[in-house]
Amino acid sequence: MHRILCSTGAIISKRNNRDYSLLPTIVPQLDCNGLEFMMYESWYEGHIESLKKVLANYSVPVFHMIKHIGEWVSLGQMEEAVSLFRADCELAKDIGSRMLVLHLWSGRASDQHIERNIAAYPVLRDIAEAYGLFLTVENVLCNTQDPMTHMRTLADAYPDIAFTFDTKMAAFHNQEEALYKPENAWLWPHIRHFHVNDYAGGHMDWANMSAKQLGKGHIEFDRFFAFVREMGYTGDFTCEATAVSEDGSIRYDEMNASLERIRREKRE
Repeated sequence: MHRILCSTGAIISKRNNRDYSLLPTIVPQLDCNGLEFMMYESWYEGHIESLKKVLANYSVPVFHMIKHIGEWVSLGQMEEAVSLFRADCELAKDIGSRMLVLHLWSGRASDQHIERNIAAYPVLRDIAEAYGLFLTVENVLCNTQDPMTHMRTLADAYPDIAFTFDTKMAAFHNQEEALYKPENAWLWPHIRHFHVNDYAGGHMDWANMSAKQLGKGHIEFDRFFAFVREMGYTGDFTCEATAVSEDGSIRYDEMNASLERIRREKRE
């Protein structure tokens, strides 16, 4: 394990028309061990087989599910949520992914009806397991409470739950320090994957919520990686920080610098 992954969402975005056919040009120039594939809504109709062909050339151990799943759950539309969830599970299995990253709550509804999201978790987990996939829940942005509150509720309700912990998401809620506090030791056994991204905004600063390359924000990564090493973490790391310029070109130097920082820090 300890693979260093690059999110396809960091290199395929609106700025380059979400053109996944660019991956064969982009990926060979990235110094990573594989990809975390991020699904977009526009790819469901007419693109699935083409996506499979392109992704068959790469190691894609992690699949980031469409963010609308959590939004539908939040809105009480479980049928729609389950339909999207199953579609993503099918694609994830076909491209060889083993881990799923889910925004259990999402969109404008976010965590306003968190009881729906918490109740939906075992339904979605059972579907993932039927496909032979391992489901993780990410500490995504909230507009009512905060991720740590909901993660604690989920961990209490479902002791076997697994989390993907995103450094930028935590910093958005001023919760990056919470990872280190003794009273939050309950969290650590549940963390099975890390998204490592920087953040330059303030507390719930919606105007500055983009994921930055490491060193472009205020997260103290020296402390973060020292703690991760101390805790004996053996899982993978994904960098999601955008590397696509306004003109659609890829800032390879920036992305590779972040990937190398993660690689260096995890072994020091």
